[in-house]
Amino acid sequence: MTSNETVVRRWVEEMWNGPDRSLCGELIADRFIEHARAPFSETEPGEGDGPAMMRSAMDWLLAQFPDLSMSVEAIVSAGDIVAVRVRSEGTNTGPLNGVLPPTGMRFSSEQSHWFRLTDGKIAEHWATRDDLTAMVQLGMVGGPPRPS
Repeated sequence: MTSNETVVRRWVEEMWNGPDRSLCGELIADRFIEHARAPFSETEPGEGDGPAMMRSAMDWLLAQFPDLSMSVEAIVSAGDIVAVRVRSEGTNTGPLNGVLPPTGMRFSSEQSHWFRLTDGKIAEHWATRDDLTAMVQLGMVGGPPRPS
């Protein structure tokens, strides 16, 4: 495993699963670009103070899913780029996206996260999430009719 892969694995296993917000300063570059949009958002967060942005993202997501956990299913790297496929699971006990009433239901869905690292820290992040599956499981979106 490369040192960049180790940083990304720590992002999943220690920072998010801990959860340990203190690792934001250790794992995230000061100059950071976030490309991952929140569900239903039309814009990317963009560039900013990396550790502060990551702590804010953690606060936002963990307020919705305090028991959030991610498991690494695959990780690969090439140069300064690392990609990781994770399974995320959690129970919605806080306001969904900060505005919708909590459902109390669980979700389990796959996500792919891509990172660009600089000097051993995460400098850029992209995510492709299966938000539709999560929203169906959380009861926010109706699934297809089931035969009786």
